[in-house]
Amino acid sequence: MKPAAILFDFDGVILDTEWSIYESIRDVFLENGHDLPLEEYVQCIGSDFKTWSPETRLEELTGKSFEWKAISRVRNKWIREEIAKLDAMPGVRDTLEHCRDISLPCAVVSSSTHNWVDGWLKKLGLLSYFAHIVAREDAPRIKPAPDLYLEAVRRMNLPAEKCLVIEDSLNGLKSAHETGCPVAAIPNRITSCIDFSEAQHQYPSLVEFLQDLSCASSFH
Repeated sequence: MKPAAILFDFDGVILDTEWSIYESIRDVFLENGHDLPLEEYVQCIGSDFKTWSPETRLEELTGKSFEWKAISRVRNKWIREEIAKLDAMPGVRDTLEHCRDISLPCAVVSSSTHNWVDGWLKKLGLLSYFAHIVAREDAPRIKPAPDLYLEAVRRMNLPAEKCLVIEDSLNGLKSAHETGCPVAAIPNRITSCIDFSEAQHQYPSLVEFLQDLSCASSFH
């Protein structure tokens, strides 16, 4: 059965924002004599630093306190400059064009803020492809809680089981499954170390996903 709607995560699925964010905090760790392995850092992907905090972790490792506000100002400037150089992830534009052509509604469901998500979508010229943008401000809790996907399903006015979620994180997968949505996992260079065996589908990128979406027999 083909999905009746597709719900896209944003960070790491539509735009590779996660690598620059990781590189910038890893540099802080390295400057203080410690590494930050991806296997540890991925705990906060798809949620926020309340789930797992690299800042708290570095303070535990070093026994020091840091001026995180000042560090974050410098990091955020560099992160935005790096992300601004990027285009959408492979297969994103073609997938959205295909969905538009076959009248398959799409939404974005993200733990990030509207300012972040809407801003980058507008810059990429992708905002008009989505019927809804559900972001941090639109639900009481963010991923891995189900609230954001519950809100997206409500707005789509469809049964959860007919809304296919595209996710790159374990927190996102948990959130979607708790809502009742099937998941197509598309890990990126940050989340490739995660076990996505609980996802209904797995793809290397949206390029391969689009190939299956075009074939009715691929989704059941």
